[in-house]
Amino acid sequence: MPMAARFIDIHIIQSVPFANLNRDDTNSVKTVQYGNVLRTRVSSQSWKRAVRGMFEDRIGQAALRTRRIGERVTRLLIEERQWPLDLAEKAGAHTAAASSIKFELAKDPADAKQSVPNKVLTNAMVYVPQSAVAELADLAEEYRETLQGAKDIKKPADKSVLPVDRVEAVLRSRNGVINLFGRMLAEIDNAGVDGAVQVAHALTTHETDVELDYFSAVDDITAAWGDQTGSGHMGHSEFSAGTFYRYATIDLRDLAANTGENPAELRELTAAFLSSFILSLPQAKKNSTAPHTIPDLAHISVRTDRPLSYAAAFESPVTASGQGGFAGTSRTALSEYAETANRLLGTSSILGSGWAGVDTKDLDGLGTRHTSFDTLIDAALDNALPAHPAGDAA
Repeated sequence: MPMAARFIDIHIIQSVPFANLNRDDTNSVKTVQYGNVLRTRVSSQSWKRAVRGMFEDRIGQAALRTRRIGERVTRLLIEERQWPLDLAEKAGAHTAAASSIKFELAKDPADAKQSVPNKVLTNAMVYVPQSAVAELADLAEEYRETLQGAKDIKKPADKSVLPVDRVEAVLRSRNGVINLFGRMLAEIDNAGVDGAVQVAHALTTHETDVELDYFSAVDDITAAWGDQTGSGHMGHSEFSAGTFYRYATIDLRDLAANTGENPAELRELTAAFLSSFILSLPQAKKNSTAPHTIPDLAHISVRTDRPLSYAAAFESPVTASGQGGFAGTSRTALSEYAETANRLLGTSSILGSGWAGVDTKDLDGLGTRHTSFDTLIDAALDNALPAHPAGDAA
């Protein structure tokens, strides 16, 4: 039965103190000019990785993205199946070479002009369920005798003795992580998976400044002996603080197609993503900043027509309230913009809308108020997904 719901939009307002959640290649805070002012930004890739880690924990499944799939098979064969080192390395190399993905040999750390036999790096990163490593090791076990007599992989033109079709079948495998987040692997036919989730870059709702933090480290012996002056190390880092708007949307039709129209799995993956998106936080510089806040507000809307971001609510940067702070005015701006946008589009395409947060006042533009993030998610799922009997995966 076709679902009426098509998209679940989730909007977050979250205040983050002194931190650098996502650095660029010079260790600087990422920023963006929006509304003619400078905002602090956290890339979608950075926050999505944090979401994926929490999501994997919640559903009890994991995925592996790497160019070193052969080395991972080698390590499993050595540590768990007691293969000798030379044969395990050969097996890993033949595994990595046995697909349509081109490969190269890793360079010798002592001589960059020399390649290391049997240390194969695929030119594209494979993205497979964690369980695929054991499946590839099982295949190596099956072909152990053949591998013993096989030649080492010494150059990209060398061919594997393992069956390409069976290796590629494993590389095409997927789990809930890949069904939700998708996979780009053009080198193998039918290995690509369209992601069902879109995640926006997070940006502050207001103008921000980047702060330079000067620091020094004390040499304990010098301090105790008092025979020298100065610190053992000095440096500086960039940090920022602000109230962020975060947004993501789930395409339920794409997710249903990826899961094979399994209603129980569809609900489980959707619930796990929404919860992970609300509670996750990128981990950069966590030991020196500990910026472990939760959202001030989460708003979820179930739509039949199209995704709808409310980022434009902050194109004009919000100003601090009379008592100081941007969180309260950001929540109000979000509610007012949502009410305006939905009035323009009409509300017939909204199957359900609600919010949970720290506000004591009502935010009428955001729908029904809930007492917790869990009840907010449950209500969204009830609005979006058809009920099914417990244990029914048909």
